[in-house]
Amino acid sequence: MRLPVIVGPTAGGKSGLAVSLALEFERLGLGRGEIVSCDSVQVYRGLDIGSAKPTRAEQCGVVHHLIDLIEPTERFSVSDWLSRAEAAIQEIRDREKIPIVVGGTHLYVKAFLEGLFAGPDPDPGLRAELEAMDPIERRAELERVDPEAAERIHRNDHRRTIRAIEIHRLTGRPISALQEQWDTGIARRDCVLVGLDWPTGAINRRINARVGTMIERGLVAEARRLWEADRLGPTAREALGYKQLAAHFRGECSLDQAIERIKIQTRRFGKNQRTWLRRLRRTPASVWIHAAAEPSDDWVDIVLRCLGLARNAER
Repeated sequence: MRLPVIVGPTAGGKSGLAVSLALEFERLGLGRGEIVSCDSVQVYRGLDIGSAKPTRAEQCGVVHHLIDLIEPTERFSVSDWLSRAEAAIQEIRDREKIPIVVGGTHLYVKAFLEGLFAGPDPDPGLRAELEAMDPIERRAELERVDPEAAERIHRNDHRRTIRAIEIHRLTGRPISALQEQWDTGIARRDCVLVGLDWPTGAINRRINARVGTMIERGLVAEARRLWEADRLGPTAREALGYKQLAAHFRGECSLDQAIERIKIQTRRFGKNQRTWLRRLRRTPASVWIHAAAEPSDDWVDIVLRCLGLARNAER
């Protein structure tokens, strides 16, 4: 049976759908499904509340893979995730269970569906030069040479900004144009892409509510512990929530200002995700769920149907 790959914007209900689907597989006599997280921040230990890592209660006894893999000070790449994801999926299948890939790091999803984008090898000298640039000037260069990539890459994502400029300088072509060669449709036939499609206004309201919930759950204390212990590495330091609260801890803004910045930046991140989702819509035979309200059993039914399954009659 094909494995479902669930994508959608942050705060869109992907994790809840994946857990419900995993439990429904068990009710259908297929064994409880297992979730393979596709999230570039949830791989870090300690970044729990701010990454919306599912709590033990929210996991409902469903096994989750590729969460809490490394320390926040360590580097982690798309190729690292891809190799671990393939290994986890094979191990789950060897036990005759169904893997469910879910997450909002859509670069990882794209690589999973079609393989890694093959760009030029990194140039250490050029990369050092770009890293030393003023971030505002560096961002301006990206917007000038590759406005499409600038729309997709968050302005605080310095690593991907540097890579996009590096590729342009090495090849004379924007990374967005080179990546068009990547949009050849799904290369693997053992999965089905399921996307959650939220209206902008509705998802922005959910984002604001989620940030409020994160604060109530203790995000400020979590971020302070990591910051005081100097456990935020180059990538984790730029993660939503932690970056804005670190500025508050340094005395650069009030707590209320930091929280408002988290909401603003998360909504901007959601906009960048929508750009990726438009690309993923080109995936042949993908299924897109119109999501305008709270997640419901209808979502599970849609996924089951696209997998050629149906709920038990008594349910």
